[in-house]
Amino acid sequence: MRATTIHAPYDMRVEDVPEPVAQLPTDAVVRVLRACICGSDLWAYRGEAARQPGQRIGHEFLGIVEETGSEVSTVRRGDLVVAPFMWSDGVCDYCREGLTTSCEHGGFWGAVGHDGGQGEAVRVPFADGTLVQLPKDAASDDHLLSALLTLSDVLGTGHHAALGAGARPGATVAVVGDGAVGLCAVLAAKRLGAERIIALGRHEVRTDIARRFGATDVVAERGDAAVEAVRELTRGQGAHSVVEAVGTEQSMRTAVGITRDGGAIGFVGVPHGSGTGLDLGVMFDRNIALRGGVAPVRAYIPELLPGVLDGALDASPVFDMTVGLEGVPDGYKAMDERTALKVLVING
Repeated sequence: MRATTIHAPYDMRVEDVPEPVAQLPTDAVVRVLRACICGSDLWAYRGEAARQPGQRIGHEFLGIVEETGSEVSTVRRGDLVVAPFMWSDGVCDYCREGLTTSCEHGGFWGAVGHDGGQGEAVRVPFADGTLVQLPKDAASDDHLLSALLTLSDVLGTGHHAALGAGARPGATVAVVGDGAVGLCAVLAAKRLGAERIIALGRHEVRTDIARRFGATDVVAERGDAAVEAVRELTRGQGAHSVVEAVGTEQSMRTAVGITRDGGAIGFVGVPHGSGTGLDLGVMFDRNIALRGGVAPVRAYIPELLPGVLDGALDASPVFDMTVGLEGVPDGYKAMDERTALKVLVING
């Protein structure tokens, strides 16, 4: 089969690799219909996250079950399924508590020795704990497939950020970051009933999507100017709930600066580039809570799925470029150069 591999910074290739098979009784093999490129994939692409030459990549996909091991009971051949960005056994203490990303037997797609989502097929460990069955007729609806694909990462991650920030009816929410996750956090905050949603971003195409998703205000400034602008919008107080969806030290400083005393920050930006760190004394003095981390999207899919199926929760506008599998390297280049927000990959 064909699959995307990374060999060095900026060296992405689509190559022939062995077809996956169910190696263990708990495995399944999924033929990928839709995948996509994540902003976090760019850290490997740019050489800021170590990868072995030839390692697979990609962690967002949905497709059709082709094969199951003898112990798999929740999905069967021919089912349409979505996979969260980590596999999990579904039965360990962490999984039972909803923190599937800390599963004692879990792992990431594209890890050494494992298939990545940006390929024609994927061997799925712990299929019962990982895969979520979707309506079969969705396979013939291109738009719905794109919306369902966001359940594999960005929609659930945006939801996790909004929950961590304490988004709720009557609250003012501010979102730092206009990437796909930040935009999905806007959508999630709207769903959770936020009264006012302030999107921080400089790219008009993206902030237009933020408004479509429910943002009531847009702040284009950065750094101290952004803090001043948000406080001006909020009678000098700041937002009750702030999402940090970038991962840099500067973005976290901005998040702290725009949070109202007694408020909370939900952080889901993969941390990178931190130098001097943050002054926890500021957060202590102002009673600012900090919650977030790797989103346990497997735990959120059952809650979010009905809204996606009925069209009330449609994050598909984050996909602004579509490629076939052979075009994945071009997709990485476009996202790295910021000419694409998020790239959809269609197989077949």
